[in-house]
Amino acid sequence: MKADLRVALVGNPNTGKSTLFNALTGLDQKVGNFPGITVDKKIGYSDLPDSRKAEIIDLPGTYSLYPKSQDEAIVFSVLADRNSDVNPDLIVVVLDATNLKRNFLLYTQVADLKIPVIIALNMMDQADKAGIKINVDALSEKLGVPIIPISARKNTGIDDLKQAISFANKVALQQDSIDVSVFASELIARIGDEIKVDNPYFALQLAHQHENLKFLTTAQSERIEELEVMYSFHSQKAQAAETIARYNYINDLLFDTVEKPQAAQSESTSNRIDRVLTHRVFGFVIFIGILMFIFQSIFAWSSYPMDLISDGFAWLQAYTHQVLPAGPATDLLADGIIAGLAGVLVFIPQIAILFAFISILEDTGYMARVTFMMDKIMRKVGLNGRSVVPLIGGFACAVPSIMSTRTIENWKDRMITIMVTPLVACSARLPVYTLLIALVVPDRTIWGIFNLQGLALTAMYVMSLVSAVIVAFVFKFILKAKERGYFIMELPVYRSPRWNNVLLSMYERSKAFVLQAGKVIIAVSIILWVMSSYGPGDRFEKIDQKYEQAQYKKIPEDELQRLIATDKLENSYAGTLGHAIEPAIRPLGFDWKIGIALITSFAAREVFVGTMATIYSVDGDADRLDTVQDKMAKAINPNTGQPVFTVAVAFSLMMFYAFAMQCASTVAAVYRETKAWKWPVIQLTYMTALAYVASLITYQLLK
Repeated sequence: MKADLRVALVGNPNTGKSTLFNALTGLDQKVGNFPGITVDKKIGYSDLPDSRKAEIIDLPGTYSLYPKSQDEAIVFSVLADRNSDVNPDLIVVVLDATNLKRNFLLYTQVADLKIPVIIALNMMDQADKAGIKINVDALSEKLGVPIIPISARKNTGIDDLKQAISFANKVALQQDSIDVSVFASELIARIGDEIKVDNPYFALQLAHQHENLKFLTTAQSERIEELEVMYSFHSQKAQAAETIARYNYINDLLFDTVEKPQAAQSESTSNRIDRVLTHRVFGFVIFIGILMFIFQSIFAWSSYPMDLISDGFAWLQAYTHQVLPAGPATDLLADGIIAGLAGVLVFIPQIAILFAFISILEDTGYMARVTFMMDKIMRKVGLNGRSVVPLIGGFACAVPSIMSTRTIENWKDRMITIMVTPLVACSARLPVYTLLIALVVPDRTIWGIFNLQGLALTAMYVMSLVSAVIVAFVFKFILKAKERGYFIMELPVYRSPRWNNVLLSMYERSKAFVLQAGKVIIAVSIILWVMSSYGPGDRFEKIDQKYEQAQYKKIPEDELQRLIATDKLENSYAGTLGHAIEPAIRPLGFDWKIGIALITSFAAREVFVGTMATIYSVDGDADRLDTVQDKMAKAINPNTGQPVFTVAVAFSLMMFYAFAMQCASTVAAVYRETKAWKWPVIQLTYMTALAYVASLITYQLLK
């Protein structure tokens, strides 16, 4: 989509930048990577009052243009590279009106780059509530830039901001914040002459960051390094002197434009809440209680919409068989593609509920408290407090969680976090868990409060966190590093969740899950249907000849067709593959059909459900289409005459899926973040071995 104006949103973490991005763009947004870098970029589009369309880029949150992580390094790279396809025409600096002194440090740095700037003064409602009085007009006049008071959470001031963006090309360049030439005047002048830079602060930034700027040539970077040595430039000392000068400027700026009481009411309220929610004992009890409520809700609230989706797909499958002519193409569509998709799409309500709760925890500020509470525990097992963010994020998906480890500066802490994050129960495991739990755990409550199925699901999620911590403790002694990690985190004040934002987040994350899973499911379903419907050599012909014999004529037609279908499935390519690995998985309680699902779901865990749906559709009667759960419940082991999915088998299977690395996307993400195949291979090996042992012990104890 071609836009008339490119706008970058820049701001500190917790200033409401992402909320503003959602308010400006709505559903018209997409997520990708910055060119050549594995850092997520969010791009959306906004219609301006002058009928132009603006491309809005949500840059990672940062406290300064001097980066402490790969995410933060992106900000200056995007703003400085004039030839980049994401270099903005205009910068909207988002400031927290309740904490202007800290926020203005980043603003002054951005403003000195001389790219047109607008200030979005966010959280004005919170500032008013806290008794903070801001003379917006006087502040705007001092800075020489438009300042738009907004409340992104309440969607107020957004139209005024769009109006200001529309006239961005008529905005005069803002005033200088400080004279940066005093820190390294000769060096700045030489860099300006040789690298062709006419902005002193831009030249100073090149001196600080040239090693990490991809738009500089190797020769340019080496020349800047030579000039630094020539003029005895010390980056850290220059940064410290610059920061002091900027805060002196900010103090003068805010002295007669901002009137702030000694203590803000919102902060004292948050502190009172924190005394309970972050208590050394009750804090963890409350967190476990919240997790239990979430997983109880996943089962209780999703049952009705799941039934509707399940019945809808069963009808569609039967209708397809009725209206289309019998043949391989119809069987492929109905028993392969539709059955496979049904096995995953039926779990959309549960996944949406999970994502909604995660969004609420993030939006209220509680997720940051969980990170804070877990810091001491993380340090004891060799992790950093920042490791909690990827681990908690792993409940949704391991891929973005692994990418988020870039905020962890310590190499050892980061590598351990990457290695254990896939152990956390992600949303792809949810369909597997809920399906198997529904098969063997009674749907009843104890003490009139706790649903047994919800308790079982909670136990699986808690176990995943515990296992990640234990494995991290082991890696603490395996990986060696001398550098020490540290944890600094700003706790945002508590706020009520923005329900529009929650719904948007739930929709976007669920859509991404469905689209990513759907592509894999369709591909695997087609391949699996072909492998299940055809066999090597003349096996199928021999089966047809076998059942034409006289002794089979007395068997009712429905039963005869079921026997033929079962025999053909067992002798198909898929059945042959399942039988090949059956000796290895038999001690785990798995038969050859489950073996097929284990193989196919190494592409993605959620494929297990689609595989079961495809296998039992091929094995079943096209005229009597049950849901995949019903078919699995009715499956009988021919050797024992007992149900295939007993309590022992179901929990053994859940343990396997809890620990196995069955996600090609995660393997790719680990390789991309570590830049070596060594780490994903180690991860795949140890997780597969862990899955086998855990599954073996579970089955042998419960059988």
